[in-house]
Amino acid sequence: MSEDEKLREYLKKVTVELRATRRRLKENEERDREPIAIVGMACRYPGDANTPDELWELVAAGRDATSELPDDRGWNLTALYDPDPGRSGTTYVRRGGFMSEVAGFDADFFGISPREALVMDPQQRLLLEKSWEALENAGLDPESLRGSHTGVYVGINYQEYGPLFHQAPPNVKGHVVTGVVPSVASGRIAYTLGLEGPAVTVDTACSTSLVALHLAVRALRDGDCELALAGGATVLSSPGSLVELGGQRVLAADGRCKAFSAGADGMGMAEGVGIVVLERLGDALAHGHRVLALVRSSAVNQDGASNGLTAPNGPSQQRVIQRALADARLAPGDVDAVEAHGTGTALGDPIEAQALIAAYGQGRERPLWLGSVKSNIGHTLAASGVAGVIKMVQAMRHGTLPRTLHVAEPTPHVDWDTGRLALLAEPVAWPRGAEPRRAGVSSFGLSGTNAHAILEEYTEDGVAGGAEVPPAMPAMPVMPVMPVVLSARTAEALRAQARTLLKTGHEPLDVAYTRSVRPVFEHRAVVLAQDGEELAAGLARVAEDTSQPVSPGKVAFLFSGQGSQRVGMGLGLAERYPVFAAAFDEVCARLEPSLRGVIAAGSEALDRTLFAQSGLFAVQVALFRLVESWGVRPDFVLGHSVGELAAAHVAGVLSLDDACALVGARARLMQALPAGGAMSALSAGEA
Repeated sequence: MSEDEKLREYLKKVTVELRATRRRLKENEERDREPIAIVGMACRYPGDANTPDELWELVAAGRDATSELPDDRGWNLTALYDPDPGRSGTTYVRRGGFMSEVAGFDADFFGISPREALVMDPQQRLLLEKSWEALENAGLDPESLRGSHTGVYVGINYQEYGPLFHQAPPNVKGHVVTGVVPSVASGRIAYTLGLEGPAVTVDTACSTSLVALHLAVRALRDGDCELALAGGATVLSSPGSLVELGGQRVLAADGRCKAFSAGADGMGMAEGVGIVVLERLGDALAHGHRVLALVRSSAVNQDGASNGLTAPNGPSQQRVIQRALADARLAPGDVDAVEAHGTGTALGDPIEAQALIAAYGQGRERPLWLGSVKSNIGHTLAASGVAGVIKMVQAMRHGTLPRTLHVAEPTPHVDWDTGRLALLAEPVAWPRGAEPRRAGVSSFGLSGTNAHAILEEYTEDGVAGGAEVPPAMPAMPVMPVMPVVLSARTAEALRAQARTLLKTGHEPLDVAYTRSVRPVFEHRAVVLAQDGEELAAGLARVAEDTSQPVSPGKVAFLFSGQGSQRVGMGLGLAERYPVFAAAFDEVCARLEPSLRGVIAAGSEALDRTLFAQSGLFAVQVALFRLVESWGVRPDFVLGHSVGELAAAHVAGVLSLDDACALVGARARLMQALPAGGAMSALSAGEA
């Protein structure tokens, strides 16, 4: 080979390698910017907002969820209160955002002994419970995730719960460390559910849960995990925070956050817990998971050496927003609203508003709407950022921006005319336009750590603008009777479950579906209902324990034989459910490539044995995989004719390759028989 030929070969090789490198770089860049889907949510906040729907009902109705100081925690309320802020060991605050029955915990459900449960920080308990609920809300069986690469990113702040280590009574020794050490808050979730992705506990003060969400987003994009739980919890186990912050005179005397109001006089202390389930958008769609909204981007930074350790820094807040916009490749005008930190302090709110005006409010055609869920529930500290996320996801789904309470007049310490920023003093319709609805969520920590996330709506058709999302199912002239299955590990938990469902007001079809994907436990009941009224009556009977529990039974699947084929069979399911489509296509590829077309065309070919048996096997296997993905698994399978082969395959007797080879050979052999012919069965002894 001449030198010129060697050079040409070398240049060809380099060109190919450069193209491959550019392709890999592009793929990596796209992966780094892939939106993260929120596929499940769970929460518990003041005002009995124990689900995301109940939180939405609270903010949409404009309710104030603050209440008197709790009397179920052993606090000496008489000695605790003093109107004089300078009095040591007391607080001038009598209200806040408190959860009811915060000591309630179903330890048996998680296999935790009473002694261990007693010394578990209530924040641990709530995070564990709500992680389970969030996974169920995502349509996942938490038990099925054992051994999976699922990450846990949750946050808690310091709270005074339990004895000092050296003062622990003998009956709880050995449990105190795991009960109160912050790292166990995430570790216990991973341990209980058998999750093998990263487990990280975060504490950046008030920005904790939004920082946890940011870390989970980055972990998913970097491949550290395939699914992630993110959120935070705060429980005021003692009045210590009320005393300490009251002594610094940063609390509102009436316990209410008057975000961006002229009447802002301090923050209202509160508690709560929120968890979201996150997954790469591509993975969520491939798995057939419902996408509630997208995390388009997130960013975190620090105040650094500002004018005080705990004082907010406006330029840093502006920069973290700009980083989130840059990461999302969005302009400020592409974001419609911001769920602000908005604690209601005379110092912090004006600084935040000016940073928002600088980052978002310039050169806009539409105003940037500004609100804060803290005006409803108070400042839930480590759970505040995720509260804002859940609120804005719900706002996108309902097409409304709820009003911010206690804003009779905007704070005069902000020059509102310098940018298009508008307070949500009243609810505002949020219709879908040519672009997706988008919202920013801000959290700023006492320690100086700032976080900002940009959320974006997602529609089932993948189109932001245009017509509204089509209904999940076509309207039925007569709704069939639906079985709503309830199950729990104790009889009382079963009754409590019924009481919770009574509050939802959903139709039987929706409730029946969501209950079908939950794991099944020892105590069960079934409510048969055709409409909401029948469902409510049945749930009331279960709640009152007047219904008969369903005793555990066996489940069997029967696979039919030739003759049950029909035009278009399975094609509607393939369009709607990716799990069905993947299994259906996998079988068709091994049998007859033209099978899909024959089923769709409805020609006489479908009744020929070759296509009838191949088509039935493909539909039956795909249907099994679909209901299997919903958690429905049989104890027995049986079948007739070609259905016997489908049963053998799903039972694990035949691999898919072997089953398809057998189905294809059988169908071709039977097709080749002369008219009126029949198959014969022969038996022979050993040679």
